[in-house]
Amino acid sequence: MADHKENFVDNVVNLARVTKVTKGGKRFSFAALVVSGNKEGRIGIALGKSREVSQAIAKATNRARKRMIAVALRGDTIPYDIEGRHGSSRVIIRAASKGTGVIAGGAVRAIMEAVGIKDVLAKSLGSSNQQNVAKATLNALAKLRSAERIALLRGKTVKQLVKDENA
Repeated sequence: MADHKENFVDNVVNLARVTKVTKGGKRFSFAALVVSGNKEGRIGIALGKSREVSQAIAKATNRARKRMIAVALRGDTIPYDIEGRHGSSRVIIRAASKGTGVIAGGAVRAIMEAVGIKDVLAKSLGSSNQQNVAKATLNALAKLRSAERIALLRGKTVKQLVKDENA
């Protein structure tokens, strides 16, 4: 579970006003997509809905913090290039050299900053729906594995993996 002493960064990626037309008139409600991260490799996204903006954001923030996942990082970037998909949205994320910065747009940028990635190249393809782009980005980051994790899965050490790659 999430430790309450952690410093979280919360970004509202999308805020939508939804209108329901009833016999008595129009009823407005709000849907907020929030990204929450600790800038050290943990990230969560969630959608909150309410009749008021502040309640929608609060609900989404609480859900995002409960559903956090750990992301394998290598310094200030990702270990290798990865692609994530959700619905018709596709996100390609590439590792970048130090000093490159976050070259990404919208929802992808918000997620990268919240997870603590400082150098990365990203491109969103297909549908530009911000909820689906955010979920595709999270899908890509969830696929990442550290060298230690891959070595453990293969029953080897990291040195043996590097030796096998160079052979």
